[in-house]
Amino acid sequence: MDNTAPKKTCCESIQDFFTSAKFLIYMGHALSTWGDRMWNFAVAVFLVELYGNSLLLTAVYGLVVAGSVLLLGANIGNWVDRNPRLKVAQTSLLVQNSCVIVCGVLLMLVFHFKEQLSELYNGWILTTCYILVITIANIANLASTATSITIQRDWVVVVAGQDSSRLADMNATVRIIDQLTNILAPMLVGQIMAFGSHFIGCGFIAGWNLCSMCVEYTLLWKVYQKTPALAVKAGQKEQQLELRQLSPQKDLENGQSPEESAQPLMNEAAVVADPLDESKQRGCCYQASEPLRTFRSGWVAYYNQDIFFAGMSLAFLYMTVLGFDCITTGYAYTQGLNGSMLSLLMGASAVAGICGTVAFTWVRKRCGLIRTGFISGTAQLSCLLLCVFSVFAPGSPFDLSVSPFQDLYTHLMGEQTLPEADHILNRGNDTTTAPPAQELPPLQSYMSVSLLFAGVIAARVGLWSFDLTVTQLIQENVIESERGVINGVQNSMNYLLDLLHFIMVILAPNPEAFGLLVIISVSFVAMGHMMYFRFAFKSLGSRLFLCCSPEQKAETDAGPSLPATV
Repeated sequence: MDNTAPKKTCCESIQDFFTSAKFLIYMGHALSTWGDRMWNFAVAVFLVELYGNSLLLTAVYGLVVAGSVLLLGANIGNWVDRNPRLKVAQTSLLVQNSCVIVCGVLLMLVFHFKEQLSELYNGWILTTCYILVITIANIANLASTATSITIQRDWVVVVAGQDSSRLADMNATVRIIDQLTNILAPMLVGQIMAFGSHFIGCGFIAGWNLCSMCVEYTLLWKVYQKTPALAVKAGQKEQQLELRQLSPQKDLENGQSPEESAQPLMNEAAVVADPLDESKQRGCCYQASEPLRTFRSGWVAYYNQDIFFAGMSLAFLYMTVLGFDCITTGYAYTQGLNGSMLSLLMGASAVAGICGTVAFTWVRKRCGLIRTGFISGTAQLSCLLLCVFSVFAPGSPFDLSVSPFQDLYTHLMGEQTLPEADHILNRGNDTTTAPPAQELPPLQSYMSVSLLFAGVIAARVGLWSFDLTVTQLIQENVIESERGVINGVQNSMNYLLDLLHFIMVILAPNPEAFGLLVIISVSFVAMGHMMYFRFAFKSLGSRLFLCCSPEQKAETDAGPSLPATV
């Protein structure tokens, strides 16, 4: 008698995949990321348009967002750890999308009634609207941070189970979704605003988030139903286990049966809770200091982690101007690259990032997780040497004789505008604010800027592979009950170094000093990878430089001390 299970047909296998928890997480993440990328791109353009083509509101918004995550990252992670998974995911989803919808509607009103609002109370009503938009948008970003922590750093780990290879594949797929939406979503909303108006763009984003919120809510519920392990967190399991172990000891001491001791145990639990009630009665000072204590304990817990240096190495990579942000694109414009060329370079950067995610899964299977980080870091740093060479190549504007504070002084004195940044932010409308008299002279050579972008694009392969390595190290080596707070502190560290890199640019904004910023950026990247090397060598020792068999790779794949998931 043949007891083997019948093989599934192709249609049944496809149906199982499209109804699996893994695919539903991909769908929910794609919808969430698409909305985030559209909003993050559009809100900067909206703020510039509202404030008369000035970057002031955009700069204030960026500072508020970075400062909020820096200060509240540990508290957000602690909230994620202390509450049920489904409640955290649904609450953060509702808050995030609701805030974006409110901001969209508010911006529509401001765009439509801007002239009337500017005349009321000497413009104070309009200023209040600006403050409300920035405040609500910041709340949306904090909720997005909570969503990212709970889904990408916790739910993905639980859905993957104990399978490290499956976890790596899921992380890589999530990162590919990030790469694609990072390019396609801004393109869509940019075309809507270019062929329509900013008013229509606001309405489209608000409507998208309203529909997306309903679909994502349903997807989260389906994933939760298909993955029973999501229902109970490690902290809750440990507490139940301690109560079960405590009950027999109480029974032996008091000579009671387990049934008789059940009621006294409940009373004792109430007695244990009394000190908390007393602490609440101390006044509002104790409650007000709770976020500060959470902030301190979160950073202390992060410092005590075995993967501390690996996390720090990732944060140091944010202290760089060698990325496709407004700083590098603005510098490229000063070097004679037009918008068409910049769009092609950004596309090449996205392709390189996708190649990095694919390379991560391939290298990890053959060399192990920790060695993958070492190889990726070495590849990234090697490619960035091209950027250092570009500083001294023909066509480079690098000149230390020009004071790096000269442009800062002229900006503060109001003697110079920002044609480059305005051009970048208004490229969707095909307008340029720079007058003809300020057009940049043609370069003698494009070798410098070519080497710069060649290094930046090639380094994306190693960068994204390294990012995935550190992400999975944190997922696998942080106990489940601290997963939220550790990832919250990691986000804070990333934002801190990102803030420092913006401050560095503010202090030296002229193109002649950009070469100095490139050297400083590569130095920070090198320091970050030195930290990772210290972590890797401490974990593997001399085996770090040896090829390993699949069995040896499995033994060293999880890092220094992979904790058992309770």
